[in-house]
Amino acid sequence: ENVILFSIGNCVCAWITMESPGTTGPSNTLLVLQLKSLVAYKSNDEYLYAMKEDLAEWFMCLYQLDITVDNFFEILETGVILCEHANKVKGYADEQRQLGRLAVIQSNFVRRLEIPLYEVPYRKEVKPQTFHARDNISNFITWTKDLGIPDVLSFETDDLVLRKNEKSVVLCLLEIARIGAKLGMLAPTLVQMEEEIDAEIESGEPPPQIITCDIKSLDEMVKWLAGRCTCPVQFPIVKVGEGKYKIGDSQTLVFVRILRNHVMIRVGGGWDTLEHYLDKHDPCRCGFSGENFCGL
Repeated sequence: ENVILFSIGNCVCAWITMESPGTTGPSNTLLVLQLKSLVAYKSNDEYLYAMKEDLAEWFMCLYQLDITVDNFFEILETGVILCEHANKVKGYADEQRQLGRLAVIQSNFVRRLEIPLYEVPYRKEVKPQTFHARDNISNFITWTKDLGIPDVLSFETDDLVLRKNEKSVVLCLLEIARIGAKLGMLAPTLVQMEEEIDAEIESGEPPPQIITCDIKSLDEMVKWLAGRCTCPVQFPIVKVGEGKYKIGDSQTLVFVRILRNHVMIRVGGGWDTLEHYLDKHDPCRCGFSGENFCGL
């Protein structure tokens, strides 16, 4: 048995020659292995990084904090800022209620919201990972559940303190930001982009887009990411309007925006980076498949 390995594009090929008893000559098999791209791990990190970066800037503007994407969880892990924010949301809700404007509020994932009437109790002078810090976080989590945040968007204390599930923390905070925006609070850029897209869907007219990067145009960045596919027939991404593309063989219409140096794609009620989306849906970049071409 002889095996020759060689590569074509992003595929590893094996040419196998075997002597089979009872045959007049050797049989040949070409095995083509399509390897899963290692970029998937990097793009998954970028997906969370982009949202965390946006939330960090939002908290900085709201509370004049020295918070960045790098120290994001360290700033929040005492639970103090979380509880302060919950009470800030209550304050905005109280103002709207007094003006008679607090109708039924809906968010992306919560169809009927009830802003709790109580203030969240918390201790200010606490150290990270202490009992009092955990108690602050627990009080905030209880408030989110009373608010109506579903379990799929909720998180546990250890998800924040021990970083067991950073994604759950980020998604929960993003949903709370959406709720606050409906009460008149400052919203993260991603939420502002959602409102921009929703307005376009409702009116049919594209409003001026929020610009957070002037290095390259959106279309240039989309083409660059799509062009990383090395297949003879590339995964289709077709521009149909400003910030609108049809993607994949199903020609699904999606909205795409630039968030700083990330190309973001609106997926359902949330967001993904285009690179991470392609790593999950482009057959060239995801999964592991093998094909046999026998008897060559």
